[in-house]
Amino acid sequence: MPMLLEDKDRIFTNLYGLQDPGLEAAKKRGAWNATKDILAMGPDWIIQQMKDSGLRGRGGAGFPTGLKWSFMPKEVKDRPHYLVVNADESEPGTCKDRDIMRHDPHLLIEGCLVASFAMKAHACYIYLRGEYVDERIALQKAVDEAYAAGLIGKNACGSGYDFDLYLHHGAGAYICGEETALLESLEGKKGQPRLKPPFPAGAGLYGCPTTVNNVESIAVAPTIIRRGAKWFAGFGRPNNSGTKVFCISGHVNRPCNVEEVMSIPLRTLIETHCGGVTGGWGNLKAVIPGGSSVPCLPSDICDGVLMDFDALRDHRSGLGTAAVIVMDKSTDIVRAIARISYFYKHESCGQCTPCREGTGWMWRVLERMAIGDATTAEIDKLLDVAGQVEGHTICALGDAAAWPVQGLIRHFRHEIEERINAYRADRPHVAMAAAE
Repeated sequence: MPMLLEDKDRIFTNLYGLQDPGLEAAKKRGAWNATKDILAMGPDWIIQQMKDSGLRGRGGAGFPTGLKWSFMPKEVKDRPHYLVVNADESEPGTCKDRDIMRHDPHLLIEGCLVASFAMKAHACYIYLRGEYVDERIALQKAVDEAYAAGLIGKNACGSGYDFDLYLHHGAGAYICGEETALLESLEGKKGQPRLKPPFPAGAGLYGCPTTVNNVESIAVAPTIIRRGAKWFAGFGRPNNSGTKVFCISGHVNRPCNVEEVMSIPLRTLIETHCGGVTGGWGNLKAVIPGGSSVPCLPSDICDGVLMDFDALRDHRSGLGTAAVIVMDKSTDIVRAIARISYFYKHESCGQCTPCREGTGWMWRVLERMAIGDATTAEIDKLLDVAGQVEGHTICALGDAAAWPVQGLIRHFRHEIEERINAYRADRPHVAMAAAE
């Protein structure tokens, strides 16, 4: 059996809220340990540690975190630097960041200080999803504790470095999870993605150098540095190293969030931590491995696929946020993807024509296909339109809308065809009209 993560190697030791999330309890679990000494090593050393660890962004794109930090200007000139933490966790199936903020908030706050120091930012903003009211309250309480203890604020941790941390509550728009739309919203404007370049490291928040990172990416940084980059890089396959919080939901016996090693086999993840698929592994139909925006995988691929960026990419899907949505054979897969398509239609900001028009068109076609009221020729037309939406928008929401549709047709085309044929068989006049 593949190696599983041992308790001694867990970064998020209070993920389930079994202990007090407060400052004193967090210190006993290892948070804020030798933070001053970490800062004393200097920004370049910290960034190199992050590069050596192999950490790739945990928000979905998987871009190397240390490399991203290194893009920030080396010196602060006429514009201040900012760190923005993306806590707008709105991807369907994803619920890892909320548990970090509720139960292990001090890991995130310490990470904000370390990352900001490395990028010479004296201010950090955490942008929370609009629906995360309890999480905002819990996180604000932890921020207040950190200020009161002198861990952040003037002379943070006695390091001589001044650092301020602010929480900003969004209004519940999925598009604000895209980093430039998040920056627009943070500035008080409509949450619409910006054209790039310039990238945020050149001109981000208020036109100043900015780095946007996911909650998990920031929260793991201090522990990686304390235990050593080599320790973190020892988990998973090359280029897919470290530990990862997986969110498993859907047709499993015990849905859960769990921190595990990268590159763990999908089947091992589900059977070890979730008690298996409802009705047994043989009852599995498909899995969406990384949140609703990545293509689904049929059961035969799920048997041996590894849960990391490269393995899932090789199967034309993606790790994304590692939100594993399990679907057993009771699932109407066509209707499930139609429902996902409605979500992207609803959440499109409407700025780009392919996304604004294409998401609604794909949803309407899928709704008809779900009952069989379509022609087989429309399947190829739907695939063509999905390809026209993909890669032709300012941000990746167009891709996110297209990929589930592509995955459906790639692996379950036969189900759509069977439904269309059955619909026509019950309605001979429909088949005749289509033939004419």
